Amino acid sequence: MSTPDLGGIPLPKDAQARLDDGRNRLFTSDLSVNEFLLVRQAGFRPVGLVLGSSVYHVGIQNGRWSKNMELDKLSQAMYHARELAMTRMEAEADRLGADGIVGVRLEIEFKEYGNDLAEFIAIGTAVVADAPPPTGKWRNSRSLPFTSDLSGQDFWTLIQAGYAPLGLTMGTCVYHIAHRGMMASMSTFGTNTEITTYTEALYDARELAMGRMQTEAEHLEAEGIVGVQLLSLPHRWGGHTTEFFAIGTAVRSLRPDHVIQTPNLVLPLTDR
Repeated sequence: MSTPDLGGIPLPKDAQARLDDGRNRLFTSDLSVNEFLLVRQAGFRPVGLVLGSSVYHVGIQNGRWSKNMELDKLSQAMYHARELAMTRMEAEADRLGADGIVGVRLEIEFKEYGNDLAEFIAIGTAVVADAPPPTGKWRNSRSLPFTSDLSGQDFWTLIQAGYAPLGLTMGTCVYHIAHRGMMASMSTFGTNTEITTYTEALYDARELAMGRMQTEAEHLEAEGIVGVQLLSLPHRWGGHTTEFFAIGTAVRSLRPDHVIQTPNLVLPLTDR
């Protein structure tokens, strides 16, 4: 996996002006007040809200009516579009001199002004560390700002326990689930029984997405992945084609001794 030259990624003039103003004056952030304060207590200073966008035409690939199969061209399209958005977000953070990006969100919005057009957005808060870690740098093994979708609370807990985020890792698989014929449907009418064709399809698709996410973490030389989410996203492809998306934060150890703080029991005073 090659390391992108973040300094060579073109940014819109308005984005450059916003980032230059933020570097000289104030920061922006989508962190909540509690998250902001916990990130500061963890030793990081927000320097600006950073984002990346890619409007992508997602093409068409048809699966065989009666066969479970990955639609590899669509898988590649969904991954590449997110990667473009992520890389542009990292380029904005690099321009701010950030060590990392916390609270990253990946969003998809299909547009009404074009068939199969979708905007892929990556957004988060760029942060600069008050001091280097015991390992010497906060940036990951690819010399890129770390990225994480952990909440401010989880980020604080991770740092306090002696771990650091490396990067947001993801894997995707767009899968066509076979249709069942009339005879097969009639044979299970009114009965409780497993539909093994569907079970195998969903199992296989999730495994492909998870395996690709793990491969990304291995490239970052991670110790593990935390906060993993397995999402099923139908988008606009119809009932038998679905994107299975795996995402999580790859982490590494900062020191050999991991001090885990004992959780405190908190009882709410309201009935909500």
